[in-house]
Amino acid sequence: MFKKILVANRGEIAVRIIRAARELGISSVAVFSECDRTALHVLLADEAYLLGPSPASQSYLDIDRVIQTARSCGAEAIHPGYGFLAENPELARQCQQARINFIGPSAQTMEQLGDKITARKTAIKAGIPVVPGTENPLRDEKDVQAVAGKIGFPILLKAARGGGGKGMRLVHSADQLSPCFRDTQSEARAAFGDSEVYVEKYLIGPRHIEFQILADHFGNVIHLGERECSIQRRHQKLVEESPSPMVTPQLRTDMGAAAVRLAVACGYQNAGTIEFLVDSNRHFYFLEVNTRLQVEHPVTEMVTGLDLVKEQIRIGSGEPLRYQQSDVHLQGSAIECRVYAEDAENQFLPSPGKIGYLRTPGGPGVRDDSGIYEGWRVPIFYDSLLSKLITWGTHRDEAIQRMSRALGEYQVAGIKTTISFLQSLLQHEEFLAGNLSTDFVSKHYSKEKTCVEHRTQRDVAAVAAALYFNSKKTLKSKPSVEGESPWKLWGRLNALRNK
Repeated sequence: MFKKILVANRGEIAVRIIRAARELGISSVAVFSECDRTALHVLLADEAYLLGPSPASQSYLDIDRVIQTARSCGAEAIHPGYGFLAENPELARQCQQARINFIGPSAQTMEQLGDKITARKTAIKAGIPVVPGTENPLRDEKDVQAVAGKIGFPILLKAARGGGGKGMRLVHSADQLSPCFRDTQSEARAAFGDSEVYVEKYLIGPRHIEFQILADHFGNVIHLGERECSIQRRHQKLVEESPSPMVTPQLRTDMGAAAVRLAVACGYQNAGTIEFLVDSNRHFYFLEVNTRLQVEHPVTEMVTGLDLVKEQIRIGSGEPLRYQQSDVHLQGSAIECRVYAEDAENQFLPSPGKIGYLRTPGGPGVRDDSGIYEGWRVPIFYDSLLSKLITWGTHRDEAIQRMSRALGEYQVAGIKTTISFLQSLLQHEEFLAGNLSTDFVSKHYSKEKTCVEHRTQRDVAAVAAALYFNSKKTLKSKPSVEGESPWKLWGRLNALRNK
């Protein structure tokens, strides 16, 4: 087992990895940019080192600086988390050259599966159905038009090395094809350094179902069941759950077997996720492989009882898997809501700034994976994810009820968050019925507006109380202009808030 690990990330995932390492008796090393000097992952780690200026390109994405820091502090391994360098094969390659363990798959595997076209070909060879489309990159607009003519609109233009919803355009008709093709190529080149594009048939209202896998260095591969990730906005997941309300035991067996088969076919090692689209007839199609830990991994942990980060570390240190497929059982139901620093009532624009007040939820079956604290300033340079709120219940209804209760307890002042949007979403009758699809948000929230139809008295009271008590002069002075005692006002606000 390793003695020291460098965590090449920030935010809640860095905190998550640091905590897992500490429970394993491993020292943790944090890296940070200028604006993250007082970030939670820096405060929790055993050691912390400055990478560079705030822009990610000059800090968290600087592979040479990350490797240099790991070598100078004596870290035996690097955990990339997700995002940033997590799926960059160059980091894995340089780790190997520097004789530092990379906690993830090999550079060769990442290159094979990171290229979406190559991954599709691998799936086809493994006998796994794929969404109709092209098997080779298309650089010419005429070629794209020819493919679209064969499979029919709507189609998806996708960057060959894309991910995270970037480098993707939905094309409904031939007149949209030319500008969408140029935009996709441009975004792909800017985001991934590769302008290659391929085409997939756009399935109307499918479900996004993914399978978590674990694979060691000895050829052992298991899956840990599925996650339902259909609640998305612009291809970015918002709410995830496990198990899926539509997956039958037989479908779980078939999809799980396909996921394992693909992992074996490419010699996969460590944790990964095989993603599928499932149509209304429960026919599934391979979508892509994420060669890293997923944001939504906690829901799998909640229903299986396994700690995926610890398993990653064990596998990375050369240990064999401690479980067989027969040892994996899904117990109960878990849901994750991603809490973003965004203004859901203003097209989800980012809302950086200082967190003036923070109260996080708790209680039975509630977990808050967070990288924030009261008084911390949310920077403008990175993804706006603040935390992941996860609840577990003996069944789906209980998990939803707990989530609704937990979101009601979650209070953040000073910045805008998506908490109210999530509260409203969980009350939607179609969500409660389990009728989910990747176009759920666009269908039920037209023009990207939230269905926050009302502000509760509790929310209004919380804001009023925060504003009221923010003024020390008011508290120290005599009663208000209306003659009311400030303590009476506080009592009334509290009563409203608890309604």
